[in-house]
Amino acid sequence: MQPARLDLRIIQGATLRKPLLLMQPVYRYKPITTIQARAPLLLTVEAHDLNGEWPIWIEGVIGWSELSRDKTRQPFHLAKVVDANTLELNAFNGTGRNATGGMVVYQPPVDLTGCTARMFIRDAASELLLELTAENDRLVIAAPGRLIITLTAAETAAITWAQGRYDLELTMSNGDVTRWAEGEVVVSREVTHD
Repeated sequence: MQPARLDLRIIQGATLRKPLLLMQPVYRYKPITTIQARAPLLLTVEAHDLNGEWPIWIEGVIGWSELSRDKTRQPFHLAKVVDANTLELNAFNGTGRNATGGMVVYQPPVDLTGCTARMFIRDAASELLLELTAENDRLVIAAPGRLIITLTAAETAAITWAQGRYDLELTMSNGDVTRWAEGEVVVSREVTHD
């Protein structure tokens, strides 16, 4: 598997709480049974199997073409789970709309049960600048498919370097090790001081 390319920006002196969504490489398709004409827009999608907030695409809606997105070329919608059969799209107002049909398309979250994750940030000479793991509370597995990078304001204020590169490794419950993501890290220097 090719690691995802995702750059990371750290603002010096500010708390960093960056979610990373880890998706399986396959798509799931769930029919939309009802598009509720209200704000924010609610979609009835029976047994959608999502939790929290998750990226989705919508295909084939009749009567509201702006909802549809091409999953290979267009950005996703961020859906909030209301319950096991309902998703909310806060960016859309369905009042007065008469849209029907369509499918919700998403890549399911990676099962992180029993998984460990670690991220190393290194400089150009491969010197370790920062290590993020669950053990040091800097990399938290929060839910299926969801990791959160966490640095306190004091930790980001103490950073003395300006840029680096990182890689994120996952060790799955069966022992398989995968480099899931990699990219550049840039520190935005703090100019405001007490």
